[in-house]
Amino acid sequence: MNYDQLTTLGIAFGLGLLVGVQRQKSDNKMAGVRTFTLLSVLGVMAGYLSQVYDNPYILPALGLSIAAMFVTANMIKYKSDESHDFGQTTEVAALLMFSIGAYLVLGDQLVGVIVGTLMAILLYVKERLHHFIDRLSEKDLSAIMTLAGISLVILPILPDKTFGPYGVLNPRNIWLMITLIVGISVVGYFIYKFAGKRVGVIANGILGGLISSTATTVSYARKTKSTSDINKMAAFVIATASMVSLVRVLIEITVVVPKKLNFILLPILTEIIVLALLCAALFYLVNKDETDDEMPEPENPAQFKSALLFGLLYALILLAVAFTEEKFGNEALYLVSIVSGLTDVDAITLSISQLMKIDNISVHLGWKLILLAALSNLVFKGIMAMMLGTKQLAKWVGVVFGIALVVGLFIIWLWPDWWHL
Repeated sequence: MNYDQLTTLGIAFGLGLLVGVQRQKSDNKMAGVRTFTLLSVLGVMAGYLSQVYDNPYILPALGLSIAAMFVTANMIKYKSDESHDFGQTTEVAALLMFSIGAYLVLGDQLVGVIVGTLMAILLYVKERLHHFIDRLSEKDLSAIMTLAGISLVILPILPDKTFGPYGVLNPRNIWLMITLIVGISVVGYFIYKFAGKRVGVIANGILGGLISSTATTVSYARKTKSTSDINKMAAFVIATASMVSLVRVLIEITVVVPKKLNFILLPILTEIIVLALLCAALFYLVNKDETDDEMPEPENPAQFKSALLFGLLYALILLAVAFTEEKFGNEALYLVSIVSGLTDVDAITLSISQLMKIDNISVHLGWKLILLAALSNLVFKGIMAMMLGTKQLAKWVGVVFGIALVVGLFIIWLWPDWWHL
């Protein structure tokens, strides 16, 4: 007895039930739980028959038979139903279910299970998906289309070769970093769309850090000038966004150089914990005041011009780091890190991570440069909050960012190289 074949049949049976239950629950008259289960098992049997008889025509013949059966059923239904309002979701799902069953035999079972599960989820969230699409504005569609163009059209055609001086400029790698940053920002933006405009102050800070902590700082600092008694709340949101931006830095490092994360995680995580504790203290004060507010509408996070500017900045930092290291040594890299981190910590983070990945700089120097850039960015946001906001906001932000800055500098200065996972 071949237990692998029985396992495959069991997987097909389960996936067919999963999708079939959803279709029957939606009052679909074309195919329900029994039909989808039978189609999945039929796909498995078609795959086995193709193997046993070494005949490549068995599978497409059965697939075409199923398609013909649905065409005939729809024609009969069309003649008897005066509304003539028919969707094709069930028919496509049925053909895909048959294909998944066959792929469980002839291909990768994990891929078959993933596709089947995702199909069931997609069918289940139909109403929510339609509701979400109805809420999309032109700005939202622009963000989706820009991300799709960046990741699915431009990225695959770029050459995966190094060009220019110092051998650090790789077009595909540069564009991959653009895709990563735009993708993170777009995810944060659409979480905002799902959550709605009025969310709690914690969500405001988290979403602000995902989309843009600098933009969040500017927005809330300006609001303190026109709205009374929100200084502590604004300080909390700004601090939380800055803390989440450090988490974002850690995510970027994990994506680019996962093999060296054990050397980098602890010092940066320590700074994140310090900021989180400061945010918790601010939240306690905000909660006492019971202040709530509406999150400002973020701009399109996937503007093509912004993506190009980020890519240019990323490439320039790669060159600047390589040039500085060769001409002036490692010590001068700290100045590059401070200047680069003032307005954009993502570019310097990804640049340093890429250089650590190819061993152009040591991992112990790399995390210090990244953390210093993050602290530099913290100083920049603090200055922006003080310039654009009220004196009360300046006081709260100054205290929180001041403590975080001092702790971060001590981490860079005193952290032993042997303290790692």
